[in-house]
Amino acid sequence: MLEEVERWLADRSWSVTDRPTHRLLAAKRATGQTVSVVLPALNEEATVGGIVTAIRQELMLRVPLVDEIVVVDSGSTDRTSQAAASAGATVVHRDTILPRIPAVPGKGEVLWRSLLVTRGDIVCFVDADLREFSADFVSGIVGPLLTEPDVQLVKAMYDRPLGSAAGQGGRVTELMARPLLNLHWPRLAGFVQPLGGEYAARRSLLERLPFPVGYGVELGMLIDSLHLVGLDALAQVDVGVRKHRHQDGQALGRMAAAIYRTAHLRLARGHLICPALTQFERIGNTFAPRTYSVDTEERPPMAEIAEYRARKVA
Repeated sequence: MLEEVERWLADRSWSVTDRPTHRLLAAKRATGQTVSVVLPALNEEATVGGIVTAIRQELMLRVPLVDEIVVVDSGSTDRTSQAAASAGATVVHRDTILPRIPAVPGKGEVLWRSLLVTRGDIVCFVDADLREFSADFVSGIVGPLLTEPDVQLVKAMYDRPLGSAAGQGGRVTELMARPLLNLHWPRLAGFVQPLGGEYAARRSLLERLPFPVGYGVELGMLIDSLHLVGLDALAQVDVGVRKHRHQDGQALGRMAAAIYRTAHLRLARGHLICPALTQFERIGNTFAPRTYSVDTEERPPMAEIAEYRARKVA
């Protein structure tokens, strides 16, 4: 590990307990910063309401840390929207945001569009499939942005159990993302959960970043932030344990391919010959190939979008 990374781990890795709520509230009042929480959601009826409820009760009603909770529904066929609205979130459908640009499937697409329907100076992203959710996930990663003026982006770090096995989650992280970062961006090797969906950043940074539309969004954001603001502007906070719904092996393969493609674009733009992944499924007595396109499209920095610039002027 680079000496710079060892120093960064000591200086920029914190615990949620390092910043008690009263300190965060004092910093929020002193700086006047506002906080938006965004949950990208697709068929998360079972969990989204509980997450919204926890954030609203703990960080809006009990203490005024969060200013708005927005759930962006990317086409759910269950009652995700109703569950989120009943719990107190503002619910917006992906396709109603910036309709002149047709939406494409993908988590990064939803996160990018969310910048147009939120107002916070700090934007906190939380996945909508978390179980046994604690509001510490939000206060923990928002905290450094309120108290440390030079910090621009904060990732959550946590244990990820796989079933009853402790620490076995995050398979794509260990098999794809961590090797890529260590080999090509070793200054980012200190991030415990580089692909984690729980992170917060200043709007002033997010609006300058391109957003890969799919699963590569977290890796792309981390790499681009490093180049834009430097390692010392990035941080991570230990929030405990993350429990969520796990993907099957083929879904993980598609995720890994998208992440590799995102990394490849940042190493040498446009030189990948075939951005597709073929997997196999047994059909009767043979294996049938199934080919999936790998996410290659990216949305430009939001600061380049006319509607966003017009909103900032208004």
